[in-house]
Amino acid sequence: MPMCIAIDGPAGSGKSTVGERLARKLGYLYVDTGAMYRAVTWLALEDHIALDNGPALEQLARHAEIVISHPHIADGRQYTVTVHGHDVTWDIRNTSVTRAVSTVSAHPEVRSILIAQQRAMAKQGHVVMVGRDIGAVVLPDAEYKLYLTASLEERARRRYIELEERFGAQNPALPPFEEILNDIRRRDDVDRDNMQPAPDAIIVMTDHLNVEQVLDFICHQLEVLA
Repeated sequence: MPMCIAIDGPAGSGKSTVGERLARKLGYLYVDTGAMYRAVTWLALEDHIALDNGPALEQLARHAEIVISHPHIADGRQYTVTVHGHDVTWDIRNTSVTRAVSTVSAHPEVRSILIAQQRAMAKQGHVVMVGRDIGAVVLPDAEYKLYLTASLEERARRRYIELEERFGAQNPALPPFEEILNDIRRRDDVDRDNMQPAPDAIIVMTDHLNVEQVLDFICHQLEVLA
């Protein structure tokens, strides 16, 4: 069985759900690297740091005490994220963070710091790591690399359903579908250079696949590798 599994893909491709379920199935550590970038973004917004100030964001990322651990509250979370000991698991999923995270993660200074932390986590072994550039940049030597993708419309639909389940269909905090669609399109444009699949990644289009079908495919692949 591979010691490190890298799963990449654009927003809404299903990589987080698949990664968490796979890690649980294998008994591996699940690391959602996007949560780390979101945590830095949340902290930057809280501290009123300009999102175009690379050096300031670098210092923020360097000194931020970001910890990702197994979920300890049964509220639908896949993991718990703390910043300086404060639980920000849901705070980092708010609209303001979602809109700003691509800008923050585009700074090479921030990426360098967080990539080093991610590689240190992977050295523990038995890790499923999920993100945009895990197979290509963070863990180029990962034994198994997967790139999940889906059409823009399907990814927006999934994101809308996720938010609807969290907030409720009548909640004014639920953004309209078109806003979600445009936001994902914008994030794709900003992240394009950082989310190319690794040359040796297995690419799976998930438009017509549910989570169980994707997991079955991965498990079959892992059995072949074994």
